[in-house]
Amino acid sequence: MTSNVILMALVPVFFVLLLGYAAGKARIVDNGRVDGLNALVMDFALPASLFAATASAPRDRIIDQVSVFLVFGLTMLIVYLAWYCFARRFVEVTRSDAAVQALTVGFPNLAGVGLPILSTVLGPAGVVPVAVALATGSMLVSPLTLVIAEISVSKSRGTDAPASPVLTAIRRAFAKPVVWAPALGVVLSLSDLNLAPLVHACLNLIGNAAAGVALFLTGLVLSAQSLRIDWRVIAATGTADILRPLLAVALVYGFHLGPDIAKTAILLAVLPSGFFGILFAVNYRLDSATVGSMVIASTGFSVVSLAIAIATLSPH
Repeated sequence: MTSNVILMALVPVFFVLLLGYAAGKARIVDNGRVDGLNALVMDFALPASLFAATASAPRDRIIDQVSVFLVFGLTMLIVYLAWYCFARRFVEVTRSDAAVQALTVGFPNLAGVGLPILSTVLGPAGVVPVAVALATGSMLVSPLTLVIAEISVSKSRGTDAPASPVLTAIRRAFAKPVVWAPALGVVLSLSDLNLAPLVHACLNLIGNAAAGVALFLTGLVLSAQSLRIDWRVIAATGTADILRPLLAVALVYGFHLGPDIAKTAILLAVLPSGFFGILFAVNYRLDSATVGSMVIASTGFSVVSLAIAIATLSPH
């Protein structure tokens, strides 16, 4: 039974991911121009899916996600800050590169891998914690990376940084549909306001494309990156796929959380590195090769770490 759960959770995910990778490598789809697909996922399909899930969730289920928010937020921040300090001291990279690497290691692939896996393991209820986790990362580590990158780029160009880079980064973060859509859904749920069936059906129609297209996009993005294995990539893979989930386990037991919340938080933490770091690196002309290698290696090794996590958390 457990092996069937693992196969059903992992095989479809990595099939679609490899499909996108193969399409990019074969140049069937241009892996150098992913802006359109990225906009489809991050601005339309994923926000629609997350809003529908959070707005239609019972009020009690939303309240239960406070623990997920705390554990996942702390896990990401600790890993982010630890890798940033490690990269600055031992790898001797720029602040921008260290921040982008920290984002890659700390912020897992929730859109591409998290959504389909948690939906398979936890059922339809798995969409809500993914929404909370995505909003958490988009409000915490993404703006932090943006602030560091903007200040560093301004200094390198000899121009003045924005007057209030923190406020600018926060404003940009909250302007993203993937942040405000689930947040608005949470507000509706907590207010006991029901989403009209017609509205729910409309959102579901576009939202159902989110998981598959996000996985395909992940594979497409990875196909444009060259794999370069060195000690930094190995360390980043170990941090993302092993240390991050172990830290979540420690926090779960430290806060004495219930088994359902603990299972959800650990599954979120064991997901492989996300590709947001690659997009940041390309946008700011940073070391995208190293970041891309980190994502590829983490995604490949996650077959093992995810299988172990699912087998441990779903013994029956």
